[in-house]
Amino acid sequence: MSTAMAQMPGGAPTITGRISGVVIDSLSNKPVDYATIGLGRVSSSKNTNGALTDAKGAFKIDNVSPGKYKLTVSFMGYRTKVINPVETTPGKPDVNLGRIVLSPSAQALKEVSVTGEVALIENKVDKVVFNAEKDATVSGGNAGDVLRKVPMVSVDQDGNVSLRGSQNVKVLINGKPSGAVASSVADAMKMLPADQIKSVEVITSPSAKYDAEGSAGILNIITKKKEMAGVSGSISGGLGTRQNNGNANLNINKNRLSITGNFGGNLTWPQETATRTEFRNEASSNLQSGTTDLRRYGFSSSGNVGYDFNNKNSVSSGIRYHQGGFNTDGSSQNTRIDNLGLGPTDPIFNLINNDNENRFTGFDWNADYTHKYKKEGHEISVAGQWTHMKAKTDFENFYSEERDRDQLGNNEGINDEYTIQADYSLPVSSKVKLELGAKSIARRINSDYVFDRREGEDFVYNDALSNTYNYDQDVYSGYSVLTFQLKNKWGIQTGARIENTQIKGDASNTTQGLTPFSKDYFNLIPSLSISKTIKTNSFRLSYSKRIQRPSLQYLNPFRNISNNIAHSMGNPDLKPEVSQSVEFNYSTFIKTSVINASLYFRHTDDIIESFIRSDDYEGESVSLTSFQNIGSNNSLGGSFYGQVSPVKGLTVRGNVNVYSYKPTVSSSFVSAAANSDKTYLMYNAFLGGSVTVSKGLLAETFAIINAPRRTSQGKNPAFNMWQMSLNKEILNKKGKIGINVVDPFNERKNFSSSFNGANGLTQSSNFSVPFRSVGVNFSWQFGKMNFNPPSKKKRGVNNDDLKQDSGQSGQGM
Repeated sequence: MSTAMAQMPGGAPTITGRISGVVIDSLSNKPVDYATIGLGRVSSSKNTNGALTDAKGAFKIDNVSPGKYKLTVSFMGYRTKVINPVETTPGKPDVNLGRIVLSPSAQALKEVSVTGEVALIENKVDKVVFNAEKDATVSGGNAGDVLRKVPMVSVDQDGNVSLRGSQNVKVLINGKPSGAVASSVADAMKMLPADQIKSVEVITSPSAKYDAEGSAGILNIITKKKEMAGVSGSISGGLGTRQNNGNANLNINKNRLSITGNFGGNLTWPQETATRTEFRNEASSNLQSGTTDLRRYGFSSSGNVGYDFNNKNSVSSGIRYHQGGFNTDGSSQNTRIDNLGLGPTDPIFNLINNDNENRFTGFDWNADYTHKYKKEGHEISVAGQWTHMKAKTDFENFYSEERDRDQLGNNEGINDEYTIQADYSLPVSSKVKLELGAKSIARRINSDYVFDRREGEDFVYNDALSNTYNYDQDVYSGYSVLTFQLKNKWGIQTGARIENTQIKGDASNTTQGLTPFSKDYFNLIPSLSISKTIKTNSFRLSYSKRIQRPSLQYLNPFRNISNNIAHSMGNPDLKPEVSQSVEFNYSTFIKTSVINASLYFRHTDDIIESFIRSDDYEGESVSLTSFQNIGSNNSLGGSFYGQVSPVKGLTVRGNVNVYSYKPTVSSSFVSAAANSDKTYLMYNAFLGGSVTVSKGLLAETFAIINAPRRTSQGKNPAFNMWQMSLNKEILNKKGKIGINVVDPFNERKNFSSSFNGANGLTQSSNFSVPFRSVGVNFSWQFGKMNFNPPSKKKRGVNNDDLKQDSGQSGQGM
C-alpha cells in the first residue's frame, strides 16, 4: 500500500495514495508500452501529474491526495481514452484501474495488419526487439534457430553467432552473463530451447551503463516469465528427422510472491558428417579425409522467486542449470607426400579411429535487491551473481600403422565467475535523469590437460604434452549517464564508463618453456546519443566504444596436437580488441510498412584473428593455428529492415546488412596475410513472408543468405538455408500444432574454407553435413491469467542487470 502522511497547516495529516493500471491494445491484446498517462482534477482542464507505461503496459502515479480526478490515456495511433471520475479517499487511497483497453484510431484501423504484425519486430530508439514468442515457426527449435531470424544477426553452420558480421558480440540471458555462453556461444545456443525465449534485444550502440565487452554490440535473450497475477504454464515440443525438443513452463504470481520455473531440452539423431582437409607448403602436401557420427544433447532448467516486502523494497533470486554435450565416433585417412624429394616418393597412408566425448555442466545463481525512494524513478539496486561452468573433453586416436602415435587425452576446465554491482537512478527533474553504477567481476579459470601416448602395449603419461593452466581475470568498472529530454522531442544521452582489467596466467608445463604472465590495462568508454522524433519518424545519431577481451582458448599457450596435421595453441600476449562506432539510425511506419535503416562506421584496433603458419613438429611439417593482434580495420556498413502488408493476411519481411572489410595489417604479418591488400564486401540477408490461409491457419516461409566471412588470410564458409512451415491453432487458441521443412531440395550441404600464408602455405577444408529435415511441433498454454493485479504486485526488481531507459522512446523521463 502506497501511503504517506503529509503535515498540513494546523497539524491535520493528509493521506496520499497511488493510482495504477495496465494499458492493453484492443486488437492484439498486447501491453502498450510508453503510453502517456495524464492526471488532473475533474474541475480542471490541465494535468497536474502523470506517468509513462513500462514494457508491460503498467503504470503507477504516486503521492495522489484524496479527491476526484480525470485520467487521460494517449498514444500515437490510438484513440485517446478518458476515465472520469477516478476517486480516492482517506479510507481507500490506492485505486487500481486494472485493464485499460485502447482502441486504434480510424486511420490505424485501416492499417490493422500493421497493428497485429509489428509486434514481431519492434523498432525502439535504442534497440531492435525480435518477439520470438509471436513467431510460430521457431517452436521446436533451439536458440540458434531464433537468432537466425533476428535483424542484423547471423548464425553459421556451426552455430557461431555474429552481429553485423562480427563474432565479437556479447550474448546475455535476461541481461546477465551465463557460464554456458562464456564457455561456447554456439553450444549454449544449441542447449537453450526456442520455446523458452520470449524476445531478443539487439543493441548495436550501447550506452556507458552497459558492460564494455562485445565490440560488435549486445544480444540480450529474454526468457519467458509472466508478470501478471495468477497461475499459468505451457508445454511445447517438437519431433523431427534431425533433432527433438521439449519444454515446460510454470508461473505462479500471487499477491507479493512470484515463482517461475522452466525445463527444456533437445536431442539430435546421429548424423554422419564428412570432412576433407588439405594442407600444403613448400616441403610437403598433407591430405586428411574421413567420416564421423555426431550425437548431441542439451537441456536447461531455471527457477526464480521474487517477493515485494512493500512498494519500496523488493528482492528476487533465481538459478539456471544447464547441461549438454556431443560425442563423435569416426575414422580418417591421412596422406603425406614429400614435395622436396627427400622422403618417400609414395604416399603414406594412416587409418585413424577417433572418438571424442564432450560434456558441459554449470549453473548461474543470482540475487537482487531494489529500494525505491519516494520520488518516481529514484531508486538504488544491488545485484550479485555466481556463474559456474565445468567442461570436460576426452579423446582417443588410434592409428592402423605406427601405433606409437596412438593418443589418449582428457581436458577438464572449470570456470567460476563472481559478480557484484550497484546501480543508482535519480530523476533530477522532469527533463533530466542521472544514473550511476559500479561493478566488479572476478573470473577464476582452471584447465587441466592430461595427454597419454602409447609406449609398447601401454599408454604412458607424457610430461611434454600435459599441462595445468590457471587464469585469473578481474574487471572493476564504474559509469555515469545523463539523459536530457529537450523541447520539440529532442533527446540527448551522454555518459562515460571506466574499466580496469587485471589478468594473470600460470602454466605448469616448463618443458615447452611456458612461463607465468600478467597484464593490467585501463579503458575509458564514452558514449553519446542524440535523438529526434517527428510524428512517426525517429532519428538517432550515436557514438559508442567497445572492447573485446580474449577468452581462455585464445590465451592458453598450450599446444594441442590431437589432429596430427593441424595443431593449435593460444597466445598469452594478446591485447584486447578495441572498436569505436558511429551510427545513424532512422525508423518509421508508413501505412502498412515498417522501416528501420542504419548507416554505420566502425574502426577497430588490435583485431584478434586466428593465424595459420607452417611449423616443423617432430620432423614433420604441420599447420599451426594461433591467435594474433593482426592490425586495424575500417568498416563502412549499412543495414535495412522492412515489413509490409500489401493485402489483408499477408506480411512480407526482410532485412539485409552489408559492410566492408579491409584490414591494415601490421608489418610482421603482411607477408602471410594474403587478403590485406583487398577490400571485401560482405553481407547477410533474410527474406520471409507469412499468410493467413484461413482462421487460425498460418503458412510461412523464409530464406537466409550469408556471404563467406573474410579474414586477413582467407575465408570461412558461406551459409544459407530455406525453411517452410504451416501452423494451426487448436483448443480455443490455447494450443498450436505445426510442421516445419528445412531445405527440402538439399539432403546434405557442403561448407568450404580456404586460407593462404607465407612460403607457399595453403590450407583448405570441406565439411559435409546432413541438412534436409522435416519436423512437427506443438504447444499448449494452460491456466488463467488476471490482468488486474494489486498495485503492490509490480516487482521492484527486473531480472536484468542492463538497466533499461524508463522514459519516452528510450531517452529517459
